[in-house]
Amino acid sequence: MSGERSTKIHEAGEAGATPKLPEDFLVWFKRDRFSRRSNIELISASPGRARAKMTLHHHHWNGIGTVMGGAIFTLADFAFAAAANSHGTVAVAINANISFMKAAKTGVLWAEARELSKNFKLGSYNVEVRDDAGELIALFQGMVYRKREKIPE
Repeated sequence: MSGERSTKIHEAGEAGATPKLPEDFLVWFKRDRFSRRSNIELISASPGRARAKMTLHHHHWNGIGTVMGGAIFTLADFAFAAAANSHGTVAVAINANISFMKAAKTGVLWAEARELSKNFKLGSYNVEVRDDAGELIALFQGMVYRKREKIPE
């Protein structure tokens, strides 16, 4: 994840590629106003997985000059939401927690979410948040409830 800047989502059928999600899915996530205001960008998504980045600015800092825990949580939560909703039906968080491992100050933070388990009603996800050097900043775990409704177009 460190240093990855590609916004390309691989086409299905390429060797080793992950299936491509519909462009509507990516547009749906671009409408997330809070993530945009937080400088968060969805980099890639495939069924059960997602990557996002947050470019850090002064407004992300807390009183001691490190990145506010809430900003890190927001990045992880956004990647979690993208991975959970990547199956085409609405999935809403019912539980989430985060453990902070190291303070972050500047640069870009990267979040990678992956699905651990999924059934008709529930899904469990882990998200790793890392800095540009690949250092682990936080570990996030979340669970979703899967609704019957489809992702809106």
